[in-house]
Amino acid sequence: MDKLVVQSLHPTQDRVLEWARQAAMVVGASLFVALCARVTVPLPGNPVPLTLQNFGVLVVGLLLGPRRAFAAMILYLAGGAGGLPVFNSAGPGGTAQLFGLTGGYLLAYPFVAGLAGFLFERGRKTFARAAAAGIVAEILLFAIGITWLAIATGSFKKAIFFGLYWFVFAEVIKVLLAAAVAVRIKRAPRVQA
Repeated sequence: MDKLVVQSLHPTQDRVLEWARQAAMVVGASLFVALCARVTVPLPGNPVPLTLQNFGVLVVGLLLGPRRAFAAMILYLAGGAGGLPVFNSAGPGGTAQLFGLTGGYLLAYPFVAGLAGFLFERGRKTFARAAAAGIVAEILLFAIGITWLAIATGSFKKAIFFGLYWFVFAEVIKVLLAAAVAVRIKRAPRVQA
């Protein structure tokens, strides 16, 4: 009888440990993006700074897959909206930043990470697949960010100038680096406990 009770508790304990592991990954991913946001270069005369946040979002998406990456970015946005200093330092922080000129980019992060993860997990974990997933996800990011910026500035031309032209070269580098990091980590041998 005691053996039966112990066996029936074991699956529950495994589920709790797995849930805790998944939650830790989501929280850690959110913190990783917050750390990437600290690397910010304000551009003179431009309301959109150059930041490493997008790199972090892509890495999270490529490594965690669509659901966990989406959850991590929702947690990231909730922390920022709640006043935690997780957004880039060039903005006012909090909801003012979340709904300010760069808010479209921030609000796109859950969808960008989810899309990158969805596309990357649908085949072999190659650099080309990771880079392609990153490029498609970046297109979504800039489509949402520029649309938001165009509405906020009242000019699509200004939105393209401020929100795209300055960033194309840097974004290509971020996509390639994120793809390289994701593939290297995905291919690394796992240590069994």
